[in-house]
Amino acid sequence: MKTTFSGWRYLWKSEDIRRKLIITFIILAIYRLAANVPAPGVDHEILSLFRNSTAGQGNFLGFLDLLSGGTVSNFSLLSMGVYPYITAQIILQLMIPIIPSLQRRMQEDPREGRRWQEKWTYYLAVPMAALSAIGQINIFNSLSIQALGQPILPFGLFDAESALASWTVLIAMTAGTMFAIWLGELISEYGIRGQGLSLVIFAGIVSQLPGNLVALLSDEATRWFMLVFTIVIIVLTVFAIVFVQQGRRNVPVMYPGRRMGNRMSMPVKGTLPLMVNLAGMIPLIFAGAILQFPTIVSSYFTQSENLGVRDFFFGVQNFFGATGTSNWGYWTIYFLMVVIFTFFYTSVLFDQQNYGENLKKMGATVPGVHTGAPTQKYLSTVQRRITLVGAVFLGIVAIMPFLIGLLLNSFGLAAAGSQTGIFLVTSSGLLIVVGVVRDTFQNIDAELKLHGYQDSLLVR
Repeated sequence: MKTTFSGWRYLWKSEDIRRKLIITFIILAIYRLAANVPAPGVDHEILSLFRNSTAGQGNFLGFLDLLSGGTVSNFSLLSMGVYPYITAQIILQLMIPIIPSLQRRMQEDPREGRRWQEKWTYYLAVPMAALSAIGQINIFNSLSIQALGQPILPFGLFDAESALASWTVLIAMTAGTMFAIWLGELISEYGIRGQGLSLVIFAGIVSQLPGNLVALLSDEATRWFMLVFTIVIIVLTVFAIVFVQQGRRNVPVMYPGRRMGNRMSMPVKGTLPLMVNLAGMIPLIFAGAILQFPTIVSSYFTQSENLGVRDFFFGVQNFFGATGTSNWGYWTIYFLMVVIFTFFYTSVLFDQQNYGENLKKMGATVPGVHTGAPTQKYLSTVQRRITLVGAVFLGIVAIMPFLIGLLLNSFGLAAAGSQTGIFLVTSSGLLIVVGVVRDTFQNIDAELKLHGYQDSLLVR
C-alpha cells in the first residue's frame, strides 16, 4: 500500500487538486442545505405526528430515506435525491442489448453512443422524477390516513379544489431532483472527476449516521451492548465489502510480440481481470425500486369505495411496506431478486464489453480457446461462475437488516430487533459508502500521480 499512499502528503501542494476538492466540498454543502427546503403545501404539524407514529417509522420509509439522506421523512424538495436519474440510467442500459439499433449505435461509435445515452438519461429522468414524486405523495398520504385519519398533503392533479397546489408541489419536487442531478454533474466536471452523483448519495447516507446511532443507543438498558454490537457489525461488513469488491479472477492472456526492426519479440503473457461483483450496488437499487412499485400502485387504490379492493391493496401495501423480522416473504423475495438481477445486469454489462472481439483485434488469445466468439463464450462462462459469489453476497447485504433483527431477537432484544431499518445504513448504505470512498480514493490518487506527486518519481 506504500505506493498507493505515497503522494498523499502532497495533496494540498497541487493547486489544481486543491481547487477540485474545495469545489466538491462547497457543492456538497449546497446540496445538504437545499435538502432541508420543504416542499410547498405540506402540513408540517401532521407530518411531525406521522413521523412519530408507527406507520412513519416503518422500514419501507427508511429505505426511501437511504438514498435521499433523510429528505423523504422531511418531505423535502430533494426527497427523491438523484434516484430517478439512476433508474433512468439502468433502464437505458438494459434497453441497449434488447433493441438492435441501439446496440449497433453503441458498437459502431462508442463515444457518440455514450453521448446519446447521457442525453436521453437526462430526458428520461424528468418523467421518472415526476412519477416518483406522485408515488411518494400517495404513499405518505395513504399511510398518514391510516395512522392519523388525514393526509399530509391534499393531492389531486385533476381535482378543481387542489389542482393548483398539487401541480405546484409536483413541479417543485421534480425541479428539486433535477437540481440535485445538476449539482452532481458540477462535481463531476469541476470537482472530483466522474464522482458527482456518487458523492451526492454518499453525503446523504453519511448525514444519517449520527441520528441513526443516537436512535440505536437510546435504550439505556442495552446501550453498551448495542454500541459494541454495531461496531462489530460495521467492521465485519466493511471488511467483507472490500474483500468481495476487490475480488478478481485473472484469466491468462497471450499478447502477440512486437516487431523491432528485423526481429520479432516473444509473445507477452498477461491477464484479463474479471470482477467478482461487476454490478456494484445497482442490483440493490433496482430490486428495491421494483419492490417499492407494488406499494406505490397500492397507494392509488387504498381509498377505493369498494371494500374488497381497499382491503386487498391495504394487504399488499402492508406486505411490501412492513419489513419487520416477521415478514419472511418480503425478505425472501428481496434476496432472490437481488441475486437474479445481479446475474442479469452483470451479463448485460459484460456482453457490452465484447472482450472476445476486442482481444481478436489485438491479436491476443486465451490459451486453449479459439479467438472471437469462442473466447467471448468462455469468458462469459467464467464471469457467470464467479458472479455467483458476488450475487449471494449482495443478497446477504440486502437482507442484513432482517438477519440482524433475528439475531437480536435471539438475544432477547426484541425492541432493538424491531428497529432493523436503522441497519439499512449498516448494510446497503455501507456498500455504497465503501464503494464511493474506494473510487474517490483511486481517482484522487490517479490525479496525484498525474501531477508527479509520487515518491518514486520525485527528485530529492
